[in-house]
Amino acid sequence: MTFTALGINHKTAPVSLREKVAFTPDSMADALQALRALSGIREAVILSTCNRTELYIHHEGVAQSSLSQWLSTFHKVDSKNIETHLYTEQDEAALSHLIKVASGLDSLVLGEPQILGQVKQAYNVAKQNGAIHRHFDKLFQHVFSAAKKVRSETDIGANAVSVAFAAVQLAKHIFSKLNKLSVLLIGAGETIELVARHLQDAGVTQLTVANRTRERAQNLAEQLSANVITLAQMPEHFHQYDIVISSTASQLPLVGKGVVEDALKKRRNQPVFLVDLAVPRDIESQVNELDNAYLYTVDDLQQIVEANLASREEAAIEAQEIINQQVQSFIQWQNSHEQIDLVKTYREQCLHTQQQFLSRALNQLQEGRDAEEVVKELSHKLSNALMHAPTKLLKDSGLNSMAGVSDKLIAHFELDKSSPVKPDKD
Repeated sequence: MTFTALGINHKTAPVSLREKVAFTPDSMADALQALRALSGIREAVILSTCNRTELYIHHEGVAQSSLSQWLSTFHKVDSKNIETHLYTEQDEAALSHLIKVASGLDSLVLGEPQILGQVKQAYNVAKQNGAIHRHFDKLFQHVFSAAKKVRSETDIGANAVSVAFAAVQLAKHIFSKLNKLSVLLIGAGETIELVARHLQDAGVTQLTVANRTRERAQNLAEQLSANVITLAQMPEHFHQYDIVISSTASQLPLVGKGVVEDALKKRRNQPVFLVDLAVPRDIESQVNELDNAYLYTVDDLQQIVEANLASREEAAIEAQEIINQQVQSFIQWQNSHEQIDLVKTYREQCLHTQQQFLSRALNQLQEGRDAEEVVKELSHKLSNALMHAPTKLLKDSGLNSMAGVSDKLIAHFELDKSSPVKPDKD
């Protein structure tokens, strides 16, 4: 069995492609079912965030081409467009990659903490849909433990930075002071909540939360002392905001060029700063064609992000050492578990052989055969049957020429090479 990680992320693919292969929460159950329907796949987890879509597969003999074809077919995207941006890792390398992802070492913002929760959510969804069994359950629990160890024993999470933080830093760079500006937050999820916290730290007091459902927006707004509007109300209020930051799971843009154009007219062309943190995008890219409208996507934040990474580079080196140790720890567990299974299977096979010969001997006794002959035959055939496979293995492996191994076998089986084994005397 093989463990494979396959996907695209912010390093290998532009946002225009990432948004095409992103999985929505509503599609995840169908996706997991369709993925597991591929021949050879035993377990599967799908991770889909703003910056990555990855498939984690426990399988037997499934080719990368089959996985990439499945991904393109599910999303109705030309496979050639995907294949050039894909990366694939297997077994130890795949496990190392997954721990890096969960620890934030592979994120757009090095060390960002949200990704661990997203990996856990992907695991939980897969488990709820019957896509996880014993091996993946153990593997992902090990990954969560390793990620926690990385974050607790290094400074990878120090001086908190994230895409949300980078968005606020960019706003400060453009406007200098934010305390007198009005901000519209579109969405009510974790990313928007994090953006709001950073905005408040930067001195923003005029916050409005826009969401499809007022109830969820109200819960967030109460924590922030913010106003609430629905998405339907947004166009008529759009001109009131200097900064607009959006992050939702919508499959279609929520803010069109026309809405921004009308708002700019009402603002008498006072500039508006827009940040789209969503994948797929919430704000039409054509907004950038408007004068005094400054639109940035998650990809545009890269330079700001890099400026905040210096203090985490050394921690990343330490984190990699921990990851290497954790990978080996899991491999050791896996090998020992496989050995236990092997021993169990061998013992079961020996007991089955024993029962076969014993049943035959009992039948012979019932038929009236001489008891001594039956016992001798049973002893002879049972010994030969049990010795055949180990003897053949020793001969085929050439263990006599392997220094140390043969000595261990001699000690283990209490063999005396200098003289033949003599039967015990009564």
